[in-house]
Amino acid sequence: SGHDYGKLSGRVIDDLLETTRELEGQEEKRDTADFALWKNAAPEHIMRWQSPWGVGYPGWHIECSAMATKYLGAQFDIHGGGMDLLFPHHESEIAQSTICNHTAPVRYWIHNNMITINGRKMGKSYNNVIKLTELFSGDHPILEKAYHPMTVRFFILQTHYRSTLDFSNEALQASEKGLKRLWDAYEKLGNLSMDNSQQSIDTVLDEKIRKLIAEFADFMNDDFSTAKVLANMFEIVPVINSMKDTIIPVSAISKETFELLQTSFKTWLEDIFGLQSVSEADNAKLQGVMQLLIDIRKEAKGRKDFATSDKIRNQLASLGITLKDEKGGEMSWSVE
Repeated sequence: SGHDYGKLSGRVIDDLLETTRELEGQEEKRDTADFALWKNAAPEHIMRWQSPWGVGYPGWHIECSAMATKYLGAQFDIHGGGMDLLFPHHESEIAQSTICNHTAPVRYWIHNNMITINGRKMGKSYNNVIKLTELFSGDHPILEKAYHPMTVRFFILQTHYRSTLDFSNEALQASEKGLKRLWDAYEKLGNLSMDNSQQSIDTVLDEKIRKLIAEFADFMNDDFSTAKVLANMFEIVPVINSMKDTIIPVSAISKETFELLQTSFKTWLEDIFGLQSVSEADNAKLQGVMQLLIDIRKEAKGRKDFATSDKIRNQLASLGITLKDEKGGEMSWSVE
């Protein structure tokens, strides 16, 4: 056919033929390098369909080409998969789709690396296979606790897809704290507004933020580097926190940069990375209860009943809920 078989994986077909193991049905092939598009089905085989070539079923590689062409068209942008599928599966998928549709089926191939658990390859023989449902429930002897789906997603996003992904309690708990820090800043950013002060713009800070945001797309275009995008976001977090605490005025950056910052964080965190809040603060009933306690505490402080005011704050703290007195007599709260 003239197709450059081996282009994706870098394999040389002559070398492959010399080192390949003996497989069944080789004598039925016209060429030893061929792979099966259709296989004869034995009488007991559960997959069996009539075809011009007899009763049988499709080969593994052609199944994927058929599904991809039907649902995504003759060519689509991104095809993912584990690096163990690169050869022969994806190499064969390219060959048959290209010859059938007269165009390369995929513009970009993304092959993720393997998963390890506490530094060891995940496998049944090591008794360290962890299902996603077990990660979410904590129901596995290796796990110290349950981990929210967003924590797991964030943990994966912090590692480049071609790097080994090592699951451990320490790493997951670090991601849990990192996600909370980033999401807290994102929520603070959403509550900020541009003030009307005439303070001059800090051009160095303004340009720094615009540069960090512009690099989001650059990093994703450079081999899907989600980890670098998040690193830039974390570099912006102290600025947002300082604005919330009025250490840095919002007007230190231009109105355009501030709006760009708000929209970029939403677009990348929610729309592109698919992250959501994991805080109990999302629970509407909890919000109602917290607002009631805050109102009672404000009334107690107004009566100079500091014993009651401190009791509310301290007992909430023992439950992992922090009350913070803000400027102007307002109060905010967060779940630790």
